[in-house]
Amino acid sequence: PMESDPDGWVMFSTFRDLPYDALTLLENVLDSSHIPYTHHQSVGNRKNAGPMVDLEILETGKPGFYATWPEGPRRGQLGQQFTTFVAPSLMWHDVTSEKFGRTLTVVYATPIRKGECRLFARFPFKFNSKLPSFLIGLSPRWYTHLRNNGVLEDDQIFLHLQERALAARDAESYGQACYMPSEGDRFVVEFRRWVRDYAADPFPNQPLPREWSQPDLLDRYHSHTQHCGSCRSALKRVQQLKRGSLIVGAIALCLYPVMSAIVATPSLLTGILYSLIPLTTGGLWLWLNSLEQQFFKGREIPPRNLPEK
Repeated sequence: PMESDPDGWVMFSTFRDLPYDALTLLENVLDSSHIPYTHHQSVGNRKNAGPMVDLEILETGKPGFYATWPEGPRRGQLGQQFTTFVAPSLMWHDVTSEKFGRTLTVVYATPIRKGECRLFARFPFKFNSKLPSFLIGLSPRWYTHLRNNGVLEDDQIFLHLQERALAARDAESYGQACYMPSEGDRFVVEFRRWVRDYAADPFPNQPLPREWSQPDLLDRYHSHTQHCGSCRSALKRVQQLKRGSLIVGAIALCLYPVMSAIVATPSLLTGILYSLIPLTTGGLWLWLNSLEQQFFKGREIPPRNLPEK
């Protein structure tokens, strides 16, 4: 879509190695019905959930399919959704809202080996107002990557486990193993039909590797950070600032006794200043340490499972 209408777009992009098949990734992103539930309090909200009706496959065949959801996400607030799957590994949702503008969610699913794939995702926006584009331009790339990693981790663990649950029932077809009676499942059903009809499994008859541990499933450093120039540089700066905050705080603590020996009675303002410096640098160190950890590992508890205020 951007080739035919190239002007005025702003875009986020990210990538990550994921602990499940490319087919599982494509099935997941084609399924718009899971967004309000699985991604509640990240990019979704349960309040926006509702019946998905009138989903229609407009064109289908070996090259993929083209489909529509007339109401669209958020109970129609974002406008009609058009979904395109270009075989074997590209899909996008295209939504245009009179209020907000046009939004695309584009996913390239690249197989690595059985049970692993690499995601390349792009999020082009064309807003009706210039302000959102300006604000997006101010957002550091590494910051958007941290947020995107959090969204992926909302369902990363159970998609990994889902594959193994399905593999344990390998005598059954996908349609027999999964009960999908809802209209909201139509895109997933069509995708699985395409996989079956065109023998599209990139690793047929290969067993899945062992089940990963939770730390491995939530690892960010090896699956993204070490390969990303923006995140790798940001991590280095965060670590440098951590060391700097410790040094400044330590110097302030060491200088205060020296100053007290030189100046018999330091002023109240001086005492407050020398007290605030280590407190400030200590608080900065704690915040930087928390930020640093986000480059290495994801959240153990997804936002949907946290208590709501």
